[in-house]
Amino acid sequence: MRTILAIETSSDLASAALLYNGRLLARDTSGVQTHSQSVLPMVQQLLAEAGIALAQCDAIAFGAGPGSFTGVRTACGVAQGLAFGAELPVVPVVTLQAMAQACRERCGADEVLAVLDARMEEVYWAQYRFDNDNGWHAVTEPALASASEVTASGQVQVTACGNGLLAYASAFGDKGFAVCPGIVPHAAQVAALAQAELLAGRGIHAREAQPIYLRNKVALTTAERQAKAAA
Repeated sequence: MRTILAIETSSDLASAALLYNGRLLARDTSGVQTHSQSVLPMVQQLLAEAGIALAQCDAIAFGAGPGSFTGVRTACGVAQGLAFGAELPVVPVVTLQAMAQACRERCGADEVLAVLDARMEEVYWAQYRFDNDNGWHAVTEPALASASEVTASGQVQVTACGNGLLAYASAFGDKGFAVCPGIVPHAAQVAALAQAELLAGRGIHAREAQPIYLRNKVALTTAERQAKAAA
């Protein structure tokens, strides 16, 4: 197995994980305003616990988004900085696929609808299917939509996960999904998925790393907020 350092800061939870010698070490902390200050100390703690230097890793993985605009930029920037300094490849991992992986680990689901609160009355979402031969593939690619527009494809039972379900509970209550609670993007799953990506030769140079943005606008104007409230 490869040694992979992973960083995830796309939601209110910041996390770092180290996959090393078949062991997974992880740290996390909440509070979106402190992500940029908390990530590097967590990385240092993990490397110290494993007794290795950053240069002994095989790659740096990060949650590329979609997610918090500032959060995905933070993860990408930190991953790039570490990778440049240690001359390591970077492995971007889609945040929603990491949520699907967490849903499978916790609830055993192979058909997953990952729903992440995007604020502004919208969600980031995607549908994933897992099979033992090929791993995950996207049934519905990551998208930005209102909660009422989220639908599952196919005739199989889908398990939904993510904080978007709670944020817009009225929109999801009658959709008939099974629910796997408590799933948030985490570096542990980013590291696990990056392992397969790296073995498949899909690591990239640090300069090529980019966040995944599905929205150009990150806040409503005062007039738009008032119009939504009136509606």
